[in-house]
Amino acid sequence: MIRRTLFSAALLVLVGGVHPGAQLARPGESGVVMGHLHFNAPDAEAAREFWMALGGEAVTNPPLQFVQFPGVLVMLRDREPDGGTAGSVINHVGFNVRNLQESVTRWEAAGIDVEPGGFDGQAWVTAPGDVRVEILEDTGINVPIRMHHVHWNVTAVPEMQAWYERAFGAVPGMRGRFVAADLPGVNLTFGEADAALTPTQGRALDHVGFESTDLQALIAHLESQGIELDSGYRQVGETSVAIAFLTDPWGTYIELTENLAP
Repeated sequence: MIRRTLFSAALLVLVGGVHPGAQLARPGESGVVMGHLHFNAPDAEAAREFWMALGGEAVTNPPLQFVQFPGVLVMLRDREPDGGTAGSVINHVGFNVRNLQESVTRWEAAGIDVEPGGFDGQAWVTAPGDVRVEILEDTGINVPIRMHHVHWNVTAVPEMQAWYERAFGAVPGMRGRFVAADLPGVNLTFGEADAALTPTQGRALDHVGFESTDLQALIAHLESQGIELDSGYRQVGETSVAIAFLTDPWGTYIELTENLAP
């Protein structure tokens, strides 16, 4: 948990622009990049404070508000989740930090509980709603913290890797001992599970968002692959933001966006 009083002043300022190091990743050939993580939080204000203390920055794309990290936007909804990430098809998300010891010192001073990892350069924190967050040190990055991975546990690992390649152009590979695939801004890590786990919708991590340079073209591609949407293309109010939703075969609720970032 986190002590609110340390961050009340910081929350009075909502930054309208984007920090140069905090943009979403540059699109590759598929035009799809990591976009956002959308959390159900029992107390959205406390959750916002947690993510800002972790190293995020408050930004807005009116009327939408985010906590932004290099490579990802965090969105928060004030809702009691059905459960944390453990037990869900997405077990946790992961971030890189440039200096783990400095980060841990700063987080602990801010009231964030940090669990030691199983090896040097790894630690764990838990966001409000029982969201597991893996921290991995990478001394070569040029920012203090950035998005790194989303970690699934599923019963059909090769099939999931192939599905994300087919749907979004994710490049298949390995991350250490894990089967994985890469999109700009994120590694998609696929771990083994003995049985099917709970879908994400309604859990603390409700859905994952992928940003597209051309959402209508992406939807046409998905439909050509026989992938059905839960809800089709629509504009968000009077904004330039467009969205659509689908669910992957393993229960991951996915939002597709265009022009989401500030």
